[in-house]
Amino acid sequence: MEIERKFLIKDLHSLPFSIEAYPHRELEQAYLCTGPVVRIRKDDEQYFLTYKSKGLMIREEYNLPLNRQAYLHLREKADGKLITKRRYLIPFGKYTIELDLFSSPRPDLMLAEVEFSSEEEALAFKAPDWFGEDVTSSSEYHNSTLSQS
Repeated sequence: MEIERKFLIKDLHSLPFSIEAYPHRELEQAYLCTGPVVRIRKDDEQYFLTYKSKGLMIREEYNLPLNRQAYLHLREKADGKLITKRRYLIPFGKYTIELDLFSSPRPDLMLAEVEFSSEEEALAFKAPDWFGEDVTSSSEYHNSTLSQS
């Protein structure tokens, strides 16, 4: 089960730190199906096939490992645009903020995601001041939707 909230980030210059001080990974992902979501992802040099159920803040998620050859084969079958982004991992209290800076298909888009162990914890979360609008309830910012734009 994945329980997460998602927030827009408007401006990197408004961050109270330098993102280069934090570790990051290069992600590439494509969607084989968007209803239900079946995704393939390259995370640096690791490869996964992921199933996600319907939902906004709470969704079932299952990850299965792939090898590079299987990933490349399935990438050719993708429906929609390939998503590429750099993900920074930023500690925030007991949480890790995943700050995504998109390269494609929306190079202007910056999103922060925070995962939780329960719905109550997610609803009680107080976002830092540098977070923008909470877009958790908007399917517009699901990567599967972005791949179709």
